[in-house]
Amino acid sequence: MAKKAKKQQSGGTPATVALAAAGITYTIHSYDHDPSHPSYGEEAAEAMGVSPDRVFKTLVADVDGALTVAVVPVAGQLDLKALASAAGGKRATMADPALAERTTGYVRGGISPLGQRKRLPTILDASAARHDTICVSAGRRGLEVELSPGDLARLTDAVLAPIGRA
Repeated sequence: MAKKAKKQQSGGTPATVALAAAGITYTIHSYDHDPSHPSYGEEAAEAMGVSPDRVFKTLVADVDGALTVAVVPVAGQLDLKALASAAGGKRATMADPALAERTTGYVRGGISPLGQRKRLPTILDASAARHDTICVSAGRRGLEVELSPGDLARLTDAVLAPIGRA
């Protein structure tokens, strides 16, 4: 269901509220989350019938002491060295999951790059630009939002850089 909303929708997540407030066209995909699935991102791709190179996971990393959001395809992994370089830092490590949850306002497996409690610098893998639309978490497990990579980059002030690896 494609939506272009102008006002907050009841029952929306902070991510969908942010999209609606910005007047962005997006599609919501929901599915029944299976807690026993080994990968949130792969589960989303399978459930939606979307290629894993179009479904992006949101990871929170620590780059030289500053939390930074990395958005990469679920089909690959985050290259921490490339992330550090793209963020203008020297060293990146994965952030403590509890700190990532507190800072973003989302739970692991449902962290969205949109509508975070505290806006963090965001790096979007450059491969996103190869697609008309990509899917990212809409703010909870079992809920994805499909939108153009350009809209995602504008809404998050993301830098596009090659931060993913196969």
